[in-house]
Amino acid sequence: MDTIETPRLLLRPWKLEDLGDFNHYCQSPEVGPNAGWKPHESLEESQKILEGWLKAVDGEINWAIVPKETGRASGSISLMQDGRRPGVSNCRELGYVLSKEEWGKGYMTEAAKAVLRYGFEQLNLEMVSINHYSYNNRSRRVIEKCGFTYEGTLRQGVCLYDGRVEDICCYSMTAAEYKEKIL
Repeated sequence: MDTIETPRLLLRPWKLEDLGDFNHYCQSPEVGPNAGWKPHESLEESQKILEGWLKAVDGEINWAIVPKETGRASGSISLMQDGRRPGVSNCRELGYVLSKEEWGKGYMTEAAKAVLRYGFEQLNLEMVSINHYSYNNRSRRVIEKCGFTYEGTLRQGVCLYDGRVEDICCYSMTAAEYKEKIL
């Protein structure tokens, strides 16, 4: 997996040495639920998940988001198989999460645009999809700033870790749209 550098960030492969940073932001009750997962309850839980990421399969790419000013892994951003479009070849879903301490700095938009560039220009993807829960306005703003096209809301689209059923707001960008908007 390639490392991607932006003006303020390094998007690099995860390392087991990142466990403390990973556990730090994954414990936050405001971080995980916005991405659909429960806050981590222990270092062991974080380690098990991180070790799974280190063995990623099915073409999933998961980068650590590292602000250059801190050098700490402060979030993750990934391109994974799009489970809602199993028959669409060369399509990936973008997903991300960021430590609360880094919110409001524009890091996620910067990272997402860099990963889109990588996906369309290096991986030659045909489409990138993304979604957010209806209550996650921070993620919605990142998606809009990146130029995704709103497809609609999948009502009762997912059952979360705590049993709540939530709507999912769905977006996508084709390679042609990327070339029109980004280049």
